[in-house]
Amino acid sequence: MDDRKTLNKREFLRKSVLASAGAVGATALATPYVKAQSPIKWRMQTYAGPALAEHVVKNSIDWFNKAANGEMEIELYTADQLVPHGELFRAVQSGTIDFAQSDDDSAAAPVDVRVFGAYFPLASRYSLDVPALWHWHGLKEVWEEAYAEIPDVTWLSTGSWDPCNFGTTKPIKSLADLKGLRVYTFPTGGQFLSKFGVVPVSLPYEDVQPAIQTGELDGVCWCGITEMHTVGWADVLKYFLTNPLSGAWAGSYFVNTEKWKAVPEHLQQLLRMAIDSSHYYRLHWYWAGEANYRNTGKLELTTIPDAEWKQVEDEAKKFWDEVAGQSPRSAKVVEIIKKYNDSMIKAGPPYRYG
Repeated sequence: MDDRKTLNKREFLRKSVLASAGAVGATALATPYVKAQSPIKWRMQTYAGPALAEHVVKNSIDWFNKAANGEMEIELYTADQLVPHGELFRAVQSGTIDFAQSDDDSAAAPVDVRVFGAYFPLASRYSLDVPALWHWHGLKEVWEEAYAEIPDVTWLSTGSWDPCNFGTTKPIKSLADLKGLRVYTFPTGGQFLSKFGVVPVSLPYEDVQPAIQTGELDGVCWCGITEMHTVGWADVLKYFLTNPLSGAWAGSYFVNTEKWKAVPEHLQQLLRMAIDSSHYYRLHWYWAGEANYRNTGKLELTTIPDAEWKQVEDEAKKFWDEVAGQSPRSAKVVEIIKKYNDSMIKAGPPYRYG
């Protein structure tokens, strides 16, 4: 073999090894620099108090922070910790808070569709109705359109929570029993319930239980029976009305637009996945809990007869039409809700009974 060729091959191999070693060395040197970069840090406030937050948001934020692997960290604050709940949307808009979880209604989102957040009266029967309406019947596109008109806030997602029932210190067995009840509830829900003599009361979340104990409140129409037990309200309530004002709470995630744009795409996607995981967890946590806590006997169950409750259902449809008159987009949402419910009735059990 030609010595020159042999030497050239040896020289080539030697240079290749050195080049590879140099590349490895460069990578090894670069890695500590990347790791040393400060992670993106967000502050997030939820509508929920500490006990409830464990199930409705904290677990998913913990999952995200771990999966983000030091690139990003979200600090979670519970109801009213940073700002009063009614100022939550504006706080995201101004950048005081980076990220928020709430319904559009109680967070005072300055958008016409806010009345459909939380519990729009009798609009849904089951928890799966909410994601079905948003993902398969057009509400997702409506929300994207509505929030595109609001500066500095990006709507990310709406998901399903628990049904809305009365938990009270006095038994409710007829519509007449609603008259004069002082109840902690949502803005739009309170507006509707006032038609039946209910007196809506607005309080900071942490003041609800003491207000029930002192008699300032006769109860809540804020959640289902799972939440009443989780946050301690069941300890001071006596009765649970099985007729739901709504089958599921529609809650959303909002983010400051500039902060969202500054997040790399892979972390944006990771956060969306964490939100979806939270939506899924709540579906089965609430579904299991609603049945379980009805069976414990801690709260006495009462029911308004179907024939009488139909008055509430009929009044809800009139209320829908009132809301539809507020804007063309509200009219579009009401039409979607009507068509959806008609399709569920037509489908029959298990989608709708009776």
